[in-house]
Parts: sequence; C-alpha cells; structure tokens
Amino acid sequence: MTVRTETPHGTSTIVASYLLGLDAGNTVIKAVLFDTSGRQVALHALDGATHKPLPGMVERSVPELWENASAAIRGCLQRAGVSSADVLAVGCAGHGNGLYLLDKSGAALLGIQSLDSRAAALASEIDAASGDAIQAISLQRPWPAQTPVLLAWLKRHRPEIYAKAGTLLFAKDVLTSRLTGARVSDISDMTGAGLMCLPEASHDSGLLSLYGVEDALPLLPPAIEPSAIAGHVTAEAAQATGLSAGTPVIGGYFDVVSSALGSGAVKQGDASIVVGSWSINQVFAPRAAADRRVFMVSKFGAGRFLNMENSATSAANLEWYVREFIERGSHHADPFGAVNAAVGSVRPAAGDPYFHPFLYGGRMGAHQRGGFYGIAGWHGEGHLLRAIFEGVMFEHRRHVEVLAEAGLGFDRVALSGGGARSAHWPQMFADGLGRHVTVAEATETGALGAAIGAALALGLHADYEAAVAAMTQARARFAPDAGMRAHYDKRYETWTRITRAMEPVWREMAGAAQ
Repeated sequence: MTVRTETPHGTSTIVASYLLGLDAGNTVIKAVLFDTSGRQVALHALDGATHKPLPGMVERSVPELWENASAAIRGCLQRAGVSSADVLAVGCAGHGNGLYLLDKSGAALLGIQSLDSRAAALASEIDAASGDAIQAISLQRPWPAQTPVLLAWLKRHRPEIYAKAGTLLFAKDVLTSRLTGARVSDISDMTGAGLMCLPEASHDSGLLSLYGVEDALPLLPPAIEPSAIAGHVTAEAAQATGLSAGTPVIGGYFDVVSSALGSGAVKQGDASIVVGSWSINQVFAPRAAADRRVFMVSKFGAGRFLNMENSATSAANLEWYVREFIERGSHHADPFGAVNAAVGSVRPAAGDPYFHPFLYGGRMGAHQRGGFYGIAGWHGEGHLLRAIFEGVMFEHRRHVEVLAEAGLGFDRVALSGGGARSAHWPQMFADGLGRHVTVAEATETGALGAAIGAALALGLHADYEAAVAAMTQARARFAPDAGMRAHYDKRYETWTRITRAMEPVWREMAGAAQ
C-alpha cells in the first residue's frame, strides 16, 4: 500500500509496511495483518475439522491445516487490500504439545491435537517409573497430551506409523515448513513439550530414553530461537498464499508465549493470565523454576523463561453453562450479554454459592469434578453464574500461588483470552489477586506476539522489551478494591476447604465410573 501526501515541497510517497502473524489453534487458524506499530489491519480465520476415530483420540488432517492456513493468508491480504510486497515478514504461533509427524519424504503422516487423552494410562505409567528423573531434566512431568508421551504411545500401539516417521513438528512448524521448505522448530515449543534439557535448552537422548523413545532423537528438527529467521517463502508457497517469494519467516512461538507478548507482558515480574478454554498462568523470570509443583517451563531466549501453571479449568466452564442452559431453546439473541447482565444484577455476599471449575478435570487430577455448593432457595441464576466466574478466578489464583511459592513473584497481570472481554472478570481478577490488571487493546494476542517476533528478526526493535512497548497498548486497567479483596480472601479459604473435603468423594466417583 502506498500513501501519497502533500507537503510544502511537493508530493511524497510513503510505503506502508506490515507484519503477518499466524495463529494455529487446535481447530481455528487465523491470519492477522498488523502494521509495524502493532495495529491490526485485517484478519481472516478458518475452522478446521477435528477427527475422533476412537474415544480419547483427537486428531486433525495435517494437509487441511496447510490448506486452511494458505486460504486464510490469501483472504487476509485481500481484505487488507495491500500488496504482498509490503509484508516485511511472517511469524507463526501454534498450540503446544500434541504430535505432528512427517514421513521420511516430508509428506504428512499424523496430526494429534493437545486435547488428546489416549495416552493417559501410559503417562501415569511413565510418571511412576521415571517422573522424578524426567522432571529433574526437563522441569516437567509426563501428562497425556505431552509430545514425548504421545510418541511413546505411538511406538507401543502403532509401530507401523512410528517406523515411517521422519520429522517431528508442532502445529506452527507445519506452517513454517510449508511456507519455507525448512523442517525446523523453536526452543519455546520444544521446552514447553518437555523435549529438551532445561535451563540450557538442549536435546538429550537420555531424556528420551526415560520415555522409551531414545531412538526418536533423529526425528527432532533443529530448534532455533523463536525470533530467528527459519527460512523464506518459496515460489510454491507464494503461489498458494499470495505472499511474495523471499519473504522471511521466523521460527515462531508456543502460542501461550506469543499470547503473553501480545498482551503486553514481557518483563521480569510480569504475569500473563489467559482466561480461555485452558487456565494459563505464566510468570516471566530470568530463571527456570526447578520446582515439581510447577506444570511446565518454556524458554524463548537467552535468560528468558515463562514458568507456567496450566489446566483445563477456565472459561470452558462458562462456555458449557451457556451452551447447555443459556442457548437452549434460543432464548437469548446475545447469550454472553445475558450472562453479563445476570452477573451484574447480583450484589456479592458472604452467603453466595460456590463452584468448582473442574468440568474437565483439574490440575490435581482427572478425577476432580465440577459442582455448585451452598445453593439456597433465594439464589437465582445470577448467583450461579457469579459462582462460576468466581470459581474460575479462584483456580487461577491457586495456580499463581503455586508459582509464588516457587519463588516466582509478580507485580502486574496482563489478562487475555475470551474472559478478558467480560464486563466483570477483569475486576474480579484484580480484586481476587490483589494486583493491578491490564487488558490489551489487541484481541488476537497470539498472532500479535508472532508479529512482534518478526519485528525483532528484522531489527525493528532492540529487544523484546522495546518491541512489546512499541507494539502493544492497554485497552483498560483495573485496580484492586481492598474491601473486595477481603471478601474474596474469606471465600477462597472456604472454597479451598471444600476442595479438600471433596477429594475422597471425587476419587470414589471416578472409581465407580471405570
């Protein structure tokens, strides 16, 4: 795009420049164009198909991922009305873990999403045998959708597919590979999947042997810095996407890292909380937390670590309630607007009901279950919805307290995800955590984080701090209310006691369901 402006000295031509960020979630692929200041110019998204061939299996077509990505890129450029020559660089982000394999010729072999649970029993088996040793090396314990656990499951149960494998990639690496022809990954995804030694971020056959896949070391591609250039758009990819051949493409990011950057968090003492399907709680630090209570650590640069406590206990609980009750019978044209109105109609009180956000299990085990407690005849739907909001915040609070106990204190919270657009959750988080909370102007924080990495690769900014400061801004800020902090402290103590009391009941229920 060129802009002509009149000046006292005549007409001048300014060439507008852009950065393209791709965000590959478990289903949706988004192509988002930003100008170099971080302002969103255009977006195009496509939803892919999820395949569930057997219970616990959650897969996708790898060729479809690329087809949707190329269509999204082309659609984004068309919507923006810009020339491909004005796109300076491309950055990719994508969901972590799961398992994407190419065969030895580079053709797609298998795509398993991070929602997969087929390897739950194997994860427990590996953890019992080698969990402490694995955690000591990678700062992460085995869990069902973890990449090396899925690789071990494949070796045991699908040896014919395992034998054909040539390269292991992550979701965003599939796109980088098709854009550039390079089979490469980055350290943020590799460390986040427990495939590297930390804090140095190096591969080790000894680590793989603890999973029983020591022979998989040749499958691992080079792991570069996320903001390093992985390659350039090929002529074939240019024809498929509308990008210009030769456009640089960076290594890219584990999406929780890019989302944190896009929300404005990057400094030591910054916390990034994502209120989405998963509860993502991350603290930036110059060191990796060697604490077995911390879920995982991702490295994304020299002396740059995101220490994480995550679980599937966040806004997915509200989405379930809305789907099952609010949307039933099409009673509301604006379901989430109705939710916000109902929550806003309730004045918080000590006798309000409680909610455990464990509809999909919890961080402390898949046996945990959701539930309302303390409902009385004078409570209405607004009280139940407020309990969901509060229960989700309380489990986020429990996660960040684990991080704090591991020596990872934080001063500021950048809130992102669908919950950040709520009329009530941001203030509830500020009050419940006792911290100042900011909500970013950008809604596509994952794609923006990838674009920030692309800007760094081009030398547009000196470092991450400068890039984040220049390319993000806050839409709203929320200060904690001391009175509400005291209210939530008392209720959090009761909520925690209920959690402990329910543990044996949940385990009994889980045993009966087997």
